[in-house]
Amino acid sequence: MPQASLLSLKGRALRLLAAREHSRAELERKLKPVARELGQLDQLGSILDDLAARDFINEGRVAESLLNRRAAKLGSARLRQELNQKGLGREDVDMAMQSLQSTELERARQVRVKKFGQDAAKGKEGARQMRFLLSRGFSADIVRKALQGSEMADENTLDARA
Repeated sequence: MPQASLLSLKGRALRLLAAREHSRAELERKLKPVARELGQLDQLGSILDDLAARDFINEGRVAESLLNRRAAKLGSARLRQELNQKGLGREDVDMAMQSLQSTELERARQVRVKKFGQDAAKGKEGARQMRFLLSRGFSADIVRKALQGSEMADENTLDARA
């Protein structure tokens, strides 16, 4: 008896879903090799359809889960990329991105402060911080505003001391 047959295909899908939310495309990618080994490749689609009908697979929850876990660290561009990699539909991705627009600048500032502290970003250090935020998926405009905001905060602090 092959090792893969100890747990049914549906059982494996449920085990994956119990660990975290998965999109249909993710489950299909993860379960396809097992289904092939068990000779149940033709049944995989119907198993996933059944799980989706019972709301075990929910694309909206997948997007919400990813945003809850990752939005505090990443910009919209990177989050959009991760949502697309999960195989979510365009509507689900667009809705998730709309919910992030209002917080983008504040999230960029928080990521910068957490990584680099409150110091103003000038010269080489400013360029380094800019590259870091860009690599996290924040847009150039947002990064510029986040770095300018830190300079303004420092100038206000100096003015208050005078």
